[in-house]
Amino acid sequence: MERHQVPIYVGAILAGVVVGLLAPGVGPRLEFAINPVLGLLLYVTFLQVPARDLLRSLHAGRFLGAALVVNFVVVPLVVAAMLGFLPTSQAIRLGVLLVLLAPCVDYVIVFSRLAGGSSDRLLAATPLLLVAQMVLLPVFLLLFLGAGLVEVVEIGPFVEAFLVLIVIPLALAWLTQAWAARHRTGARVADAAGTLMVPLMVATLLVVVASQVPKLGSDLVAVATVVPFYAVFLVIMAFLGLLVARLFRLSAPDGRAIVFTGATRNSLVVLPLALALPDALAIAPVVIVTQTLTEIIGMVVYVRVVPRLLLSQS
Repeated sequence: MERHQVPIYVGAILAGVVVGLLAPGVGPRLEFAINPVLGLLLYVTFLQVPARDLLRSLHAGRFLGAALVVNFVVVPLVVAAMLGFLPTSQAIRLGVLLVLLAPCVDYVIVFSRLAGGSSDRLLAATPLLLVAQMVLLPVFLLLFLGAGLVEVVEIGPFVEAFLVLIVIPLALAWLTQAWAARHRTGARVADAAGTLMVPLMVATLLVVVASQVPKLGSDLVAVATVVPFYAVFLVIMAFLGLLVARLFRLSAPDGRAIVFTGATRNSLVVLPLALALPDALAIAPVVIVTQTLTEIIGMVVYVRVVPRLLLSQS
């Protein structure tokens, strides 16, 4: 599974599409499983790097600076340039903004590692990236959409997502590491949990896709209009991420991680926010899941191209 992660993830997405189409009635029930499955995935992700390495990585000032610049300066500028070309539907625009303005904190680490990126430093930056987007996302929405629409986006679900998906999994991972360091049983539990990374990612993707596909209905054409924007975003951010890495004079592994964090978006974590929106904006979650589908395909390309692109500039 470790060697064939990308095709496995694509298969999970396809399976989710099939389940969503053949058994649309299970969608609402599957939505309740999104946060628990994603929380388990992040717990296993945090468990992969010892706490001392996480704390040490936080001292990498240039890397953290590059990660913050690419995600909260470069990406908003790119999204602002794209906004005028998006469909005029408020629900579609809100979905696109929610997902594109929030950097990924989960499978970006997996794909960065597959491309030879500094996944440990990216993992260490995860709590900081989530706190920053929690603070800045309402500000960006206010700037892009105005006060009228931003009022429907509550901060409560974002705080809940931060606690459930970051604070609790991170604390449990550190407790597990401490247990493993002192007791053989704890070491066995940590080793066993480490083998669950790919299955949990598969479960997360399947649950998310299967729960949202039934919502497409007559909105399929409208949702499909955002796919080109997501694809263009991936292309643009490959080069802008590389530029940021060069400006900060990062090593090749660090630079690859910066390219990935600039391109991958927080679709799985912001999805609970979209699910809490009023019925008039019900298409927003589907717009977010569409970004996941587009991005996974893009990551297949990124894993092969980004190392060569970065090395070709050396």
